[in-house]
Amino acid sequence: MNSVQSATPDLRIAYVLDPRFPGGTSSAVAAELEVVSTMAQVQVFGLETNMFSGQRVAPQLSDALLRLNIPFHWATRDIAADIVIFHNPSCLKFQDGLGVTILARHLVVVTHENFLRPGGAEAFDVAKCLDQIAAASVTLDRWIAPISAWNRSTVTGWDAANRLGAGWSLLDTDWFNVCAFDMIPPTSSPRDRRGRHSRPGLEKFPQRDVLEMCFPQTAAINTILGADSLMQADDLPSHWSVHPFGGLTLQQYFDEIDFLVYYTAPTWRESFGRVIAEAVAAGKIAITDPETARTFEGAAISAAPEEIDRIIANYIAAPDRYRADVLSGQQKLARFSAAAFKSRMGNFLTGCAGATP
Repeated sequence: MNSVQSATPDLRIAYVLDPRFPGGTSSAVAAELEVVSTMAQVQVFGLETNMFSGQRVAPQLSDALLRLNIPFHWATRDIAADIVIFHNPSCLKFQDGLGVTILARHLVVVTHENFLRPGGAEAFDVAKCLDQIAAASVTLDRWIAPISAWNRSTVTGWDAANRLGAGWSLLDTDWFNVCAFDMIPPTSSPRDRRGRHSRPGLEKFPQRDVLEMCFPQTAAINTILGADSLMQADDLPSHWSVHPFGGLTLQQYFDEIDFLVYYTAPTWRESFGRVIAEAVAAGKIAITDPETARTFEGAAISAAPEEIDRIIANYIAAPDRYRADVLSGQQKLARFSAAAFKSRMGNFLTGCAGATP
């Protein structure tokens, strides 16, 4: 796609999502709103799905809505706009109907959750979720928008076995997370200070033996943020510093570490891995599994858990290489910048705006 300066001034875009998602989904939408609100008239519609309870909007999303002065509507029955962007359809997996009517020229469904798990099992009832959206929408076309190469491979893998169905098309470019972070200079004297952070779901954590390999007693610091489930155990290693989700600010957390070490359960995989981008932007080396590292095209270190000690020791012995690799990784994050999103997705949105109903 060619770069675009601005969208049609009177273009109306409606965002539809369950705004109570913790972690990556809400952070990604908040960052995306910063960009798209400069291109169109934006409103956000909150769904009350059966995945969550209450009406507490995720704080990062709430802050963005207030700062950008974007109208927000809870549980509206009718949603109408030129373009509707529906984030994370997996929120519908515990219900049978959407409960709203969507009227739009174009509908984009952004797939934050992988359709397939490692090994090929279906991650959630994809057809059930997409059918609810299709049944509730009157639109010229409906697009599936994967957020990364790995996420796309799970969508196409699911499609090969199940078929998306009539009216659905696959967007040919990834609807990536906007990573508009301040770039923090890396330290010139890295130490063996390790950390990880995520929301506290069990699928976010590897098996206990892998976690102990990633965060050994030989490390100077092992900080685990989002460890709500771990904190319930009575046999936690004394060399782990564990904190609940939100128990430290990201700045406090990153001040404690020089290396992000991030692995998940073998039956689960990050669809994007926003925590990786956050760590690199914060001036840290990020080490993760090959599939998650693939998204970042060299900004993160791809390794098996048993390789971590050697990798960290080599960086500590060569601080100039640590610094050079962090700075190189930060440069690679430019492909996820606000400007890159506006360039790549702006033409799609303005192209949609030019269509006639």
